[in-house]
Amino acid sequence: PKVFGGILARRDREEDRKTLEELNIPSFDLVAVNLYPFEEALEQGLNELELLEFIDIGGVALLRAAAKNFPHVIVLCDPEDYGPVLQTLREEGDLPYEMRKTLALKAFRETAYYDGVIEAALAGKPPDHPHEKGVLPYRRKFDLRYGENPHQKGWVLEGRPFGGFASSLRQLHGKALSYNNLLDAHAAWSLVQEFRETACVIVKHTNPCGVALAESPEKAFQLALEADPISAFGGIVALNREVSPELAEALNRHFLEVIIAPAYAEEALPILQQKKNRRLLVGSLFSSAFEIRSLSGDLLAQEPDRMVASPENLKVVTRRAPNEREMADLLFAFAVVKYVKSNGIVLARDRVTVGIGAGQMNRVGAVEIALRQAGDKAAGAVMASDAFFPFSDSIALAAGAGVSAVIQPGGSVRDKEVIAEADRHGIAMVFTGIRHFRH
Repeated sequence: PKVFGGILARRDREEDRKTLEELNIPSFDLVAVNLYPFEEALEQGLNELELLEFIDIGGVALLRAAAKNFPHVIVLCDPEDYGPVLQTLREEGDLPYEMRKTLALKAFRETAYYDGVIEAALAGKPPDHPHEKGVLPYRRKFDLRYGENPHQKGWVLEGRPFGGFASSLRQLHGKALSYNNLLDAHAAWSLVQEFRETACVIVKHTNPCGVALAESPEKAFQLALEADPISAFGGIVALNREVSPELAEALNRHFLEVIIAPAYAEEALPILQQKKNRRLLVGSLFSSAFEIRSLSGDLLAQEPDRMVASPENLKVVTRRAPNEREMADLLFAFAVVKYVKSNGIVLARDRVTVGIGAGQMNRVGAVEIALRQAGDKAAGAVMASDAFFPFSDSIALAAGAGVSAVIQPGGSVRDKEVIAEADRHGIAMVFTGIRHFRH
């Protein structure tokens, strides 16, 4: 009690000074605390009972008490501040009010972060939903050169103690990652992980522009590149298989900002490192229980979209059912459209994208873009939509280009008209009952 009395006493209050004198309590001008190293103990892999020994109690209380009384008590929670504080005291004899307040705010942040890490660590896994109250502990991992544009600042904030996508990456070569690099790499890596088969994904501005499944990574890259070679310029390539020397030679013939793969053959790295600025990343499995986006000071949170379509949960709604080849393409296209910004349309043939319409304000516009990109390749292709078709016009357009089958969630008040249009052209259509909006 005497220690806390000496910290909390307000020097400008007569009643506080009298209490100190009556109880013979010394006053404190400065409190410096280094908390028990809980995070370091956590990284050593200690078990839960051992971790409990590294939870600081008195240190947190001392910091909070001093921070509460910052106009009269200097609070230090970081040895990096010792030098500047001592220098200011020597030169000026005291600390200015704003400097005291800054140190107090830092102490409150430190104790909040400390408790947040403890709560997350003892929970043993990321929460599956946001708690009614709580702290999401983040640590500024590194500064970015800039944000989305050069006039914006950018940072990577690492979620503690489990981390996330950025924390899971290992960079082998190239310039520092930018804000946009990370967004695009996340989109590409998330999509390529949807497939067990050998896959290649090329992303531009967080939308896939070429996706292919093939018997080898070399062939998958070739097909994904041919799907939209113009958009692939300066893109991000993700593969779910090791990069071979042969693939490295093929990749080197194109301007690519980032390559992300689970591994690189030893002979492949010197080839890829010939491009000094290109970023080479090793990706690994990561997961998040819920996703968070900023809303100008508030946060939106949701579960990740983990739903997938399978033959068992598809409903054939037209007179003609898809054949085996069409069914494989429909499932492939619907997996891809999950990662296309809404309104999203994907055309695919032989499990290779041939046309993608992304981020349009109306669905028929997305269909027109996808068909225009596909050109002659639309004939015999299938079409996937991230949400239902509100009118039959999109089906009429697709039929005119030779699209043979359609996969969509269904659920429009005009489903009967849409189905009738498909039957009129001999198009097979299946409903998934799953919507994949992506904003």
